[in-house]
Formats: sequence, structure tokens, C-alpha cells
Amino acid sequence: MKKSLFLCFAVAVFASCGDAKKENADPTKPEAPKVDTTLSYFGDTISTDGAVPVAEVMGKMRGLDSLAMKVTGTINGVCQKKGCWMEMDLGNEQSMRVTFKDYAFFVPKDASGKTVYIDGFAYLDTTSVAELRHYAEDAGESKAEIEKITEPEIELSFEARGVIIKK
Repeated sequence: MKKSLFLCFAVAVFASCGDAKKENADPTKPEAPKVDTTLSYFGDTISTDGAVPVAEVMGKMRGLDSLAMKVTGTINGVCQKKGCWMEMDLGNEQSMRVTFKDYAFFVPKDASGKTVYIDGFAYLDTTSVAELRHYAEDAGESKAEIEKITEPEIELSFEARGVIIKK
């Protein structure tokens, strides 16, 4: 009798395990989100939602010292030593320098020409002659070009906490 009971139990166990469908074991647990492989992320995780074109930044800054915002545009220069800053084209032969919060991350040195989304804050900054020369050196400018820098500049700058670059 014990053998028959054990045999029935064993058959029931094997039968219940045999043809199980592999569905989401926990229906309350969502499926993993799909990853967009055309985007590269740097720094804090951000989204592309609500980004304004970089050409509109100066207009939105009127009368403000700084403004938290999300911006999109084209990268027109990257630090060639580390990727520790980049420039975005504002149009009219002007650019906005983008640095990265707490120097915590860098972008690829070959990112020029790519579309970018940044999240952080824009501000007007006076950049010293020494710093301008440093940036020119990082960008690979010639000694003659670096020597031509003799006055500080007031420029639109941006500190990004997160960056997305389209591949």
C-alpha cells in the first residue's frame, strides 16, 4: 500500500513538472524594458522627453542667472584629451560649452557631429584667459591660435548631470 501511494505521488509530481509553459513567473513583476541600442548614456540616467533645441537656450535665459533644463542639439567639439567637456552649436558661429557635474563622467572623444541630449542647468559664465587657453589646448589648437586668446569671454555654459548621445 505504501509503495502504491508513493508511486502515485511520484507520478503526480513528474506529470506536473513535465509540460509547464515558461510565462512570466510573477505576474506583478514587469517585463524588462526594451533598451534602445541607438543611444549611449553617460552620467545620471535621463530621458529625451521635453528637450528644447539648443538654439532656444539663450532666449529662455533672459533675465536669469541659471535655468534647469533639458536640451538637444549637435556636438561640434569635444575635449580631445579626456572627453571632459563638449561644445554644442548655437548657430551664428556661437557655441555653448558643456561640462559634466562633479567631473564624474566623460563623453567619447569622437562624438563631434552627433545628436546629443543633456539634462542639467544653463548659466552665463565669464571664462578666464587661462581657462580659454586650456580649452584651446584640449581641443588641439596650435600654439599660435592659443597665443591669440588675450581676453576673457562671457559665454553661455551648461553643467550636465546626464548625457544621451545618438550613435
